Amino acid sequence: MSKKLNIQITLGLLCLYLVWGSTYLAIRFGVEQIPPFIMAAFRFMIGGALFYLWAKFKGAANPQKRHWLSAVIVGALLVVGGNALVNWSEKTLSSGIAALLVAMMPFVLVLFDWIRPKGTRPGWVIMAGLILGFTGVVLLVNPTQVDGVQSIDKFGAFLVLMATITWSIGSLYSRSAKQPENHVLFAGMQMMAGGVVALLIATLIGEFGDFSFSSLAPLQLWSWVYLTLFGGFAFGVYLWLLKVTTPAKVSTYAYVNPVIAMFLGALVAGEEISGWTLVCSTLIILAVIIIITARNRARKNGIKAESKPVELKESVSPQAAGATCECD
Repeated sequence: MSKKLNIQITLGLLCLYLVWGSTYLAIRFGVEQIPPFIMAAFRFMIGGALFYLWAKFKGAANPQKRHWLSAVIVGALLVVGGNALVNWSEKTLSSGIAALLVAMMPFVLVLFDWIRPKGTRPGWVIMAGLILGFTGVVLLVNPTQVDGVQSIDKFGAFLVLMATITWSIGSLYSRSAKQPENHVLFAGMQMMAGGVVALLIATLIGEFGDFSFSSLAPLQLWSWVYLTLFGGFAFGVYLWLLKVTTPAKVSTYAYVNPVIAMFLGALVAGEEISGWTLVCSTLIILAVIIIITARNRARKNGIKAESKPVELKESVSPQAAGATCECD
């Protein structure tokens, strides 16, 4: 791997850490007035259109019908199953808690790898990480009042759990799905397709009943703009990283984002961080670090084969991916 690509991957990871860590707070502000599926729908349709148009401007070939099918599947899993459910959860959960629960994503990936046909049973170190992480989550979603903090909303926590499952499935599927060579074009296709699915759901469940963008307060409007532009840009970076480096390295954002989200939530929105929350957070983040580190070590030692990341074609440079923008 060239030095230039290593630098680009490092910058891409920093983008995920900082931008996605801050989007949880923007979501929390946004859903105070914007229904969750509407917020996801317009974010991703606008962001996806920018990605798609940029790729076409740079000479990308027209996608085939089978590519659009892949885009609809991945987009529905990531945008509707992943993002919109997190939006919904933050109507009852603080931004920091939502980000912390999303950190369970590596746990879900390990479990999927275990239960699939001819799956890989995790070693004792990863098993210990799983137990530690789930212990932290169970203690966080505690049924009684501890340290002056009441139990968090169970339905909100369930929505985040479902979001991590669908996001993990979508991320894994996107690596093998039939897709055009131009990754920027495909990122735009996924975002637009997912946004359209979210829009259909928003319409079916009546979210447009008494909603109007013209009635939004400045904070909610700018939160939505930030999510659309900066969050969308990070989404494209995430899809690019999945192609040029290992999923283990990409998934490190899972234990950086909660720290940033909790810090920003406390600093900007006055969200309470109790001693109990800090203890549970430490257990969960430590568990994620153990799991990711153990899996990386296993791959290096040849215990589990890892497919090589796809080398970038010249027509799909990281600069092209970064030149447009849109979504978390």
